Amino acid sequence: MESAPLRPFHYAPPTEPWLAVVHRDDDILVLAKQSGLLCVPGKPAEHADCLEARAQDAFPGAMIVHRLDKDTSGVIVMGLNRTAHAHLSLQFETRKTEKSYIARVWGSVQGESGHVDLPIACDWPNRPRQRVDHENGRSAQTDWEVIARERHATRLRLRPATGRSHQLRVHMLSLGHPILGDNFYAHDEAFAAADRLQLHAETLAFAHPADGRPMKFTVECPF
Repeated sequence: MESAPLRPFHYAPPTEPWLAVVHRDDDILVLAKQSGLLCVPGKPAEHADCLEARAQDAFPGAMIVHRLDKDTSGVIVMGLNRTAHAHLSLQFETRKTEKSYIARVWGSVQGESGHVDLPIACDWPNRPRQRVDHENGRSAQTDWEVIARERHATRLRLRPATGRSHQLRVHMLSLGHPILGDNFYAHDEAFAAADRLQLHAETLAFAHPADGRPMKFTVECPF
């Protein structure tokens, strides 16, 4: 499997819209995160602008529950009080949520659907990259299905059963089909095939922390 070169990190977060609210009530805040925006602040001062900071400016008390990679777009939920935050966090920890993503990957994927069950661990010499590690990795599973075929790419719907860092990106690489525009894992041709990472968190379903009623939110895929 061809390894991707290490590429420099550039941070120029999008500002329009500044904060895209999908839903808000007394307990939860659902947002549409843009590609290129960090979920939480990075260590350098110039990485302070992030989704969490923007949300807290507009809605004091907003707390991050889960994260999307900087270059992944899509739906994300925050808790607006400690009780809601704890309830939502437990749902993610115990895999009670349902998530689906859209991805465009390099090449023609064989078959119409499949399941990836490969453990993932941090690739310490190349942090923050992750890698498949059968000895030290944590369990990770992803279901995939083809939804469209293009000349040099395949559009997939991905449903992760676990939430490991870079899970979908590493699992697609393991199949020999890196996600287009992936600055960590795509070879040069696949990286240059898109102007952003072609990964989008399309749907998120969970139980409302106040009364347990089922909630499902969708943010349309922008690519």
